[in-house]
Amino acid sequence: MLRYIVKRLLLMIPTLFGVLFLTFAVTQFVPGGPVEQITSQLNNLNVSGEASSGSANIYRGSSGLDEEHLEQLRKYYGFDKPFLERFWILITNYLSFNLGESYFHHQTVSELIIDKLPVSISLGLWSFIIIYSVCIPLGIKKAVRHGTKFDITTSSIILIGYSIPGFVLGIGLIVLLGGGSFLDIFPTRGIVSDNWSELSWFDKIFDYLWHMTLPIICTVIGSFAVMTMLTKNSFIEEINKQYVLTAKSKGLSENEILYKHIFKNALIPILTGFPAQFISAFFTGSILIETIFSLDGIGLLSYESILQRDYPVVLGTLYLFTLLGLMAKLLTDISYVWVDPRIKFSSLSDGKNE
Repeated sequence: MLRYIVKRLLLMIPTLFGVLFLTFAVTQFVPGGPVEQITSQLNNLNVSGEASSGSANIYRGSSGLDEEHLEQLRKYYGFDKPFLERFWILITNYLSFNLGESYFHHQTVSELIIDKLPVSISLGLWSFIIIYSVCIPLGIKKAVRHGTKFDITTSSIILIGYSIPGFVLGIGLIVLLGGGSFLDIFPTRGIVSDNWSELSWFDKIFDYLWHMTLPIICTVIGSFAVMTMLTKNSFIEEINKQYVLTAKSKGLSENEILYKHIFKNALIPILTGFPAQFISAFFTGSILIETIFSLDGIGLLSYESILQRDYPVVLGTLYLFTLLGLMAKLLTDISYVWVDPRIKFSSLSDGKNE
């Protein structure tokens, strides 16, 4: 086990650096960088009050920025150094988890991520809990009652929910329940009210849950189908195996067969995905959901950073997400062996199960 883990950790290094190198190369050479954006803003605020045509019209001479000032801007943002030297500085900083400082927020990237985490954790963790607590029991019941009216009805409902995009459902819920054209029941901005600090302990909890109701519904509705059908199919596959027929021939009850024999085997593909789902729950978020409900989370931060060409934030969040994704994959492989001892680490490396 130790040898396999060390091997995987060593393989993470070129993977992580490769992702960073490709992204760094793209961000450094795309048009409309921070220097061009500053220049464009100054063009639009020229002393004559005339609107400029865009970032390509750079100030010259006494009417705007000359080449010396442009060079100072490039030096300030670090673009005066060669490409490989800038990438090496980035890597050395990232090794000490120094993610740099935002160009436009006047905060470090680490501080920005920490500030946005409460929203992303709220969406991700509640979605994770609701999906697992609803889909696993529902999938088991559907497998036991496969082909019945209950199975067909629930399958139709969750597939309809799966076919509706989360942002479309969000807009519909706002119109119906968020003060749109019909009822004004749920708030549609932020995760708490402005006077949240003045509320009692019970009212704080209620206010928080009330704000999160609509965003969480939009986040989880599309995931019910995948997890429920995965659970159902996994249980159906186990129900049709020979050991279940043997257990029935011994006179065991259906509950004993289901929960003492089938349960632990059928949950293997579900439990092995648990580490990745749990880690991603803290950092995943829907950009559109956060935008619709005015939730200032990491997803919205990443999207705005791309539009603003805020490269330290783009690369810092990508570095963090990639590192966590690689660690989640490793934990998933380890959980395979922990859940099913028949699987060996050598077979994981070869891509086969022994």
